[in-house]
Amino acid sequence: MSATIPAVALDVYGLTDVGRVRDGNEDHFLIARLSKAIEVCQTSMPTERVDQQLGGAVGHVLAVADGVGGGPEGELASERTLATVLAYIGKATSCFQGMNTSAEHELLELLESAVHDTHAGLLAEYGGVTSRLPATTLTLALLVWPRVYHVQVGDSRAYVRRGGRMQRLTRDQTLGDFMVSVGAWSEEQARMASTAETLSSAIGGSELTPVVGLIDLSPGDSLLLCTDGLTKHVSDDRIANALAQSESAESTCQGLVRDALAGGGMDNVTVVVVRTRTASD
Repeated sequence: MSATIPAVALDVYGLTDVGRVRDGNEDHFLIARLSKAIEVCQTSMPTERVDQQLGGAVGHVLAVADGVGGGPEGELASERTLATVLAYIGKATSCFQGMNTSAEHELLELLESAVHDTHAGLLAEYGGVTSRLPATTLTLALLVWPRVYHVQVGDSRAYVRRGGRMQRLTRDQTLGDFMVSVGAWSEEQARMASTAETLSSAIGGSELTPVVGLIDLSPGDSLLLCTDGLTKHVSDDRIANALAQSESAESTCQGLVRDALAGGGMDNVTVVVVRTRTASD
């Protein structure tokens, strides 16, 4: 899916694969374009004047979710989470117009509230028993050019390549990462521990701690969202190299998924890639 907004063109693509071991795919991804409600069917006005008044596309929603549980419950949790978050964001498009500090604060609160309310909905459906809840990770980016608002729960990741360097925007919410951060384990101990990949935060889990943030992009930057089915088998250096290539978003997704499968494909793997450039390029 390609879209053009003032001065910037976006090339966006997502891909998911069941992997080489799992019977089903508990991952889901989402790419959505948010736009204002007015659609001009015909006008004598110059196109640039219409764009100025209506603003064209307001933003893009990009998300990946990795269900937990090894069965249909995990798939249900990831699917429901993306649907619920999209519904929340769709109701708040007015926040994206004329962005100021107050509106940005409201938007970040909205993203966090969407996560909490999705969790509460699952909890209510399962009678308030957290041990029975289907759970999922969530990594979501709301791109309102040039700013990316992101929210993360669990160990799915977001990366950005800008200025020739790749940066990880998220931190894994796992037991291993927590133990390393407080100095209880070394990174080597975390790699060896059988419980290191246990999620310390998940939608539908016993603990929920969404983390929100923001970053500005420039034309030429790339954004990647992925589940841990990619990062289990593909190093950050390989991901950085893939984003550095002048390929389409679709080709980048296909190459990274191939790498994950070649590395073992032990889990479902999902990637969403955004390529940006000036519209005149």
